[in-house]
Amino acid sequence: QVLLVESGGGLVQAGGSLRLSCAASGRTFSSYAMGWFRQAPGKDREFVATISASGGSTYYADSVEGRYTISRDNAKNTVYLQMYSLKPEDTGVYYCAQGPDRYIRQRPYQYDYWGQGTQVTVSS
Repeated sequence: QVLLVESGGGLVQAGGSLRLSCAASGRTFSSYAMGWFRQAPGKDREFVATISASGGSTYYADSVEGRYTISRDNAKNTVYLQMYSLKPEDTGVYYCAQGPDRYIRQRPYQYDYWGQGTQVTVSS
């Protein structure tokens, strides 16, 4: 059984930074791509960033490109999302997800497993 546990969310002022972590267990972490998504109140879950199994490929939503960095440490079974220059519109629950194979993907339905989410609130 795969378990994904996010941490690192919180309240931050606009322009600030946060780093989210997602610890995975249950299957060989280094064999699967990972993704971050977010969901604001009343809105659909949206893609944020994804990283391939090896970490060699990444892809970002246009809204976060240049401000967020996704990375992973396969020795620690953990994926990270470093967020800089945060804006109020970045507010939401952030979820990590694990894909079905090593390749990066953008659609929520393409991911097999999900964490419980961590709240990020950016005040203006």
